[in-house]
Amino acid sequence: MYAVIKAGGKQHRVKPGDVIEVELMHAKDDSVSFHPLLVVDDDNKTHVGKEIAKAVVTGKLVGEQKGEKVKVFKYRNKTGYARHQGHRQMHTLVEIGEIRLPGQPAAKKAAEKPAESDGEAKPKSSAKSAASKSTAMKTESATTETAKSAAAEEEEDTAAEAAPAETSPAEGDEGAPGANAEPDAGEGGETEAEAEAEAGEERLVP
Repeated sequence: MYAVIKAGGKQHRVKPGDVIEVELMHAKDDSVSFHPLLVVDDDNKTHVGKEIAKAVVTGKLVGEQKGEKVKVFKYRNKTGYARHQGHRQMHTLVEIGEIRLPGQPAAKKAAEKPAESDGEAKPKSSAKSAASKSTAMKTESATTETAKSAAAEEEEDTAAEAAPAETSPAEGDEGAPGANAEPDAGEGGETEAEAEAEAGEERLVP
């Protein structure tokens, strides 16, 4: 809901909660009221003329401030007359409180905006939590897959290292002389000849 009011020779479009700048004005209890020229309700229905004869827009004076500087320059040709002057008009700040229509409840400031913002924030937070959960699940799955691949690689390396170790003893047994292996021909031949020679010498000795 908004209304069009007249203050200080100017028209202002206002709604509850707005702060407008009007010509300098004073009030005893810092509260002022305006009779609107036009009111548009929440249903986009326009109220004019006799319908808003009893309508009232209330406001509160919140302070004063100076407006923009206006420069004044006076000059007369061929006389040497020139004057410079500046002016800053004082303005009053008015905060609009409520808009009252006859036969309708007053339109006040929206006090439920924080609740609506909280309600809007909840889905965002839930969406963020869902996104974080999905990211965590993806990270966990990637970690488990990496761990599985690392374990598989370790098992393959262990099997590759263990295979030569198992075959090496067999190869060593085949190549190394065993307990039942025959002595070298050379070594065995020499010992037998020496034994026979010594036996023959003993026999020949009278």
